[in-house]
Amino acid sequence: MSVILAIESSCDDTSVAVCNNGKITANVIANQTIHQNYGGVIPELASRVHQQNIVPAVAQALKDANVTKQDIEAVAFTRGPGLLGSLLVGVSFAKSFALALNIPLISVNHMHAHILAHFIDDPKPEFPFLCLTVSGGHTQIVLVKDYFDMEIVGETLDDAAGEAFDKTAKILSLPYPGGPLIDKHAQLGNPLAFKFAEPQIPELNFSFSGFKTSILYFIQKQEKANPNFIAENLNDICASVQHSIIQILMNKVKKAAKQYNVKQIAIAGGVSANSGLRNTLNKMADELGWKVYIPAFQYCTDNAGMIAIAGYQKFLKGDFIGQEVSPQARMEF
Repeated sequence: MSVILAIESSCDDTSVAVCNNGKITANVIANQTIHQNYGGVIPELASRVHQQNIVPAVAQALKDANVTKQDIEAVAFTRGPGLLGSLLVGVSFAKSFALALNIPLISVNHMHAHILAHFIDDPKPEFPFLCLTVSGGHTQIVLVKDYFDMEIVGETLDDAAGEAFDKTAKILSLPYPGGPLIDKHAQLGNPLAFKFAEPQIPELNFSFSGFKTSILYFIQKQEKANPNFIAENLNDICASVQHSIIQILMNKVKKAAKQYNVKQIAIAGGVSANSGLRNTLNKMADELGWKVYIPAFQYCTDNAGMIAIAGYQKFLKGDFIGQEVSPQARMEF
């Protein structure tokens, strides 16, 4: 028997979950809307709002799971990577909660947790499998051999795919967060209306800095000829950009699957909520005989459910950490 409380505060979402014997019975996410005024996450504001949200989020999670503080047997928390001020709030709360109840602490790597989110619901992947982890800060292809035996076989050399979505949204003057809005407009546009060059990066790595610049120059050139270009072509622009990013990602995944002879493919991270990526992956699965795993939407973006399931696997191993633990903005995979 194990009841684990999990805390996630790596960026701007305060999330608390409860895992009861490997089953997620609560997953509360408190979003921060204040950053919409600034077009991006302001770290200082994020940490302040975490302080306001964490106690109510914990109370709601305990209520949703129908458990009390005394039922909790361990506290799992995101140690990193992430914004240091945000992490500090979650880590400090987890340490205090565990100390008060004299229960063990479980440190979780945020990126491991995104991958282990696939073990929350059925069907669950079998080892080994490849996971494309795509978010605003990370783009990685990971060979997953066991719960905590993972190898990065490809990653971005500069910017992440999620950042390319966000930067494009900013160029198009779409409100923050822009990634979901690009997906929304893309569903109404022609993905082949405009063509953007695919970066020629060796092996299984990615690069999106030049891709972002090419979009900026393209828009600037078109607006000189037609000041209303964005308004008149918004859906097609979004569809074309999204199509290009997905092609860049999937070409590398296809290459990795062949190189490692793996036919079980998973996606994780905030960008895995993108409908175009999901549809393309399912289509390629049919063509190439892959078995595909895509988390439920609530487990794609930052959430404590994934921290809880990672914590559960560590709980089973007795992998605990002491009160001397501190957050890490950068954390080895």
